[in-house]
Amino acid sequence: MSSRLRNIIVAATLAGTVSAMNISAQNVSNPAGMSSTPAPFDYTVDRFADIEVLRYKVPGFESLPLRQKMLVYYLTEAAIAGRDILWDQNNIYNLPLRRLLEAVYTAETTEHDAEQFPKFETYLKQIWFANGIHHHYSTDKFTPGFSEEWLRRQISRLDDAPITDAAPLDTLMRVVFDPAFMAKRVNQAAGADLIATSANNLYEQGITQPEVEAYFAAVKDTTQAEPPSYGLNTRIARNPATGRIYEQTYRLGGLYSPAITRIVDNLRLAADYAESPAQRAVIEKLIQYYATGNLRDFDDYSIMWVEDTDSRVDFINGFIESYGDPLGMTGAWESIVNFKDIEASGRTETLSANAQWFEDNSPVDPRFRKEKVKGVSAKVITAAILAGDSYPATPIGINLPNANWIRAAHGSKSVTIENITRAYDEASHGNGFNEEFVIDKPTRELLDRYLFITDNLHTDLHECLGHGSGRLLPGVDPDALKAHGSTLEEARADLFALYYLADPKLVELGLLDSPDAYKASYYKYILNGMMTQLMRIEPGKDVEEAHMRNRKLIAEWAYEHGKRDKVIELTNRGGKTFVKINDYEALRRLFGELLAEVQRIRSEGDYEAGERLVETYGVKVDPKLHRQVLDRYSHLDIAPYKGFVNPVYTPVRDADGRITDITVDYTDDYIPQMLRYSRDYSTL
Repeated sequence: MSSRLRNIIVAATLAGTVSAMNISAQNVSNPAGMSSTPAPFDYTVDRFADIEVLRYKVPGFESLPLRQKMLVYYLTEAAIAGRDILWDQNNIYNLPLRRLLEAVYTAETTEHDAEQFPKFETYLKQIWFANGIHHHYSTDKFTPGFSEEWLRRQISRLDDAPITDAAPLDTLMRVVFDPAFMAKRVNQAAGADLIATSANNLYEQGITQPEVEAYFAAVKDTTQAEPPSYGLNTRIARNPATGRIYEQTYRLGGLYSPAITRIVDNLRLAADYAESPAQRAVIEKLIQYYATGNLRDFDDYSIMWVEDTDSRVDFINGFIESYGDPLGMTGAWESIVNFKDIEASGRTETLSANAQWFEDNSPVDPRFRKEKVKGVSAKVITAAILAGDSYPATPIGINLPNANWIRAAHGSKSVTIENITRAYDEASHGNGFNEEFVIDKPTRELLDRYLFITDNLHTDLHECLGHGSGRLLPGVDPDALKAHGSTLEEARADLFALYYLADPKLVELGLLDSPDAYKASYYKYILNGMMTQLMRIEPGKDVEEAHMRNRKLIAEWAYEHGKRDKVIELTNRGGKTFVKINDYEALRRLFGELLAEVQRIRSEGDYEAGERLVETYGVKVDPKLHRQVLDRYSHLDIAPYKGFVNPVYTPVRDADGRITDITVDYTDDYIPQMLRYSRDYSTL
C-alpha cells in the first residue's frame, strides 16, 4: 500500500483480550499518570450478530471552560456531518439502500412478525455498524436472514419508497440478496485484479488495476523530495468521450460538496472558539483545503496541525486512512474530536522526550535510522466524538500525519485514547477468556497484574515512536510495497513497541514498576497472533485484514525462527492447544531481528521480500487449529467485535438565546442514534 498507512491500532485486537480482568488500586501500580478505575457505568448498549455496542465516558468535559466546550461542540457537529461521505465511499449503493431499509424499519405498515422482522433488524444494525453492506473488518458482504419476498412486500406498502433511477429496486434487491454481486469491499487476494474485484466506490465500475497503476505512474513525480499524497482525496472515473480515466476531487463544488459544505460551516463556527491564533490558523487552512481540494493545501494544513502542540482540544477531520482502498491511496473520511488527559499524558510525554534515545538504540541498521528525530509529540486523550471511519468501531491510538517527508521534517502527533481503552477494559470483565485460553494460573496472574498497563504502553510506543521511527532511503517510492505496505508498516510499529516494552529503560523512566511486566503483553500478543484472533475468520478463508496479517506474521515468524531453541511452544493439554513461552528474553531478540528486516524492507522499498514475508507468515490458516479456536470460543459469551455509540452534546441557552453551557448525555441507544444521524445529518 501507500505511505498513507492506517497508523491506528484496531481497538481490542480480540474482544476480551485487551483486558479480561478487574484492575484496581490494590493490585496494580499507577505509573506515570495511568488513570484510576472510574465509578461504575452502564457500558453495554446492544448486542447482535458478532457485535457488542458500548458507551464511553468523556471524563473532564464538564470542567472545561465554556469556550473549550463550544469548540468541542462545533467540531463534533463538523465530525458527524461527514457521515454520508464514508457510506458512499464504501459502496455506490450504500446510501440508497440505507434510506430504503430505514423507511421500511420505521414504517407503520411493516410487519413485525417473529420470524422475518428480527432478522431484518439485525441486518440493518449490521450495515449501520459497518457504514455499509460489507463487514467493517472482513469486508465481506453481509448475508441477510430474511427473505427477498418479505422485504419486497414491505416496500410495496410504503407510501413513498425512496427508489431512484440510479438505484432501481431490482438492483438494490440484488445488492442485498445476490452473494456474488459486489461480494468484497476490499480484495487483497494475491494475483487478483484488486480494483476490479473490490466493491468500494473509490473507482468507477469497469476500471482495472493496471489502468490505475499506469495512470499514477504517469502522474507521479518521483524526483520530488516532498511529494503530495497522490490520490488521497479523489475518486477515479472514466471519461465516456475519451475512455481515459481521471480523478474526481472531493471538495467544495466537487464530489461530496453538500456534505463538505456542512463540515466547513461548522469548522468556521469552531474557529471562533479556537484556543489560540495558531489553532485558528489550522482550522482555516483545513477549510481552504476543503475549498480547493489541492493536496499542497493539505500538506500545509498537516504541517500546521502537527506543530500546534499547545492546544488542549484537538481533532482530526478529513480523508486520512487508506485501508478502504486496495491500492492504499484514497483516504476514507473520518473524524475524532478530543481533548488532552493532562494527568495520564505524563507517560507519553516521557516517551516523546526520550525519542532520540529509542531511535539511537533501535536494533535496525544505522543506515535506516533517523539521525535526528524531530517534533515527536505524544499525549493521552479523551475522545469526545467518533465519526466516519472511526465510528462505531474506533482506534485506540493514532499517529499522524502519514506523509513520510512531513514526519521527517516536522514530526508527528501520537495519541492514546484512554477513555476508549478504559471502556473496552470495563466491558470485558469476567468473560472467561483467560480461563479458556491462558496456559496456567501464574500466567493469568501476570496478565491480571500488568496487561492493562503494558497494553496502553504498547499503544504509546507503537504510535508515539514506532510509526515515527526509521527513514526511507533517498529515491524510494513511499508506495513501493503496494498492497502489502499497510501490513508491513503496522508490523514495523508493533515490533518497535514489543522490542522496547522489555527494555530496562521503561523501568528506569518510571513507566513500569517491574522488569517482568512486559511478559504480559508478550504472552497476549503471541496468543492472539497465533490463535485467538482466528475466531474472526470464517472457516476456509485466509487472513486478509492488514492488522490481523501483521500480528500473525510477527507471531508465526517468531515461532518458526525460535523452534530450534523452543522459545515458543504450542502444547496440548486435554485436547486443547495452549501457547507456552519458554524464553522471553530470546523472544525479545527475535522481535529485534524481525524489526531490523521489516525496517530494511521499508527503507529500501523491497517489494519482493515484503511480499514473501507477508504471504509466508501472515495469510494462511491452519484449519485444525482454527476449528479448535472457534469451538472453544463458542462456549464463551464474547462478541468478536466491539464499537460505540456517541454521547450527545446539547447547548444550553439563556432567555436571549445565548449559549451558556454545553451538556453531555450518555443515555442514547444504538438504534435511536443511528436513525437520528440519518434524519439530521443526511447530506448526500
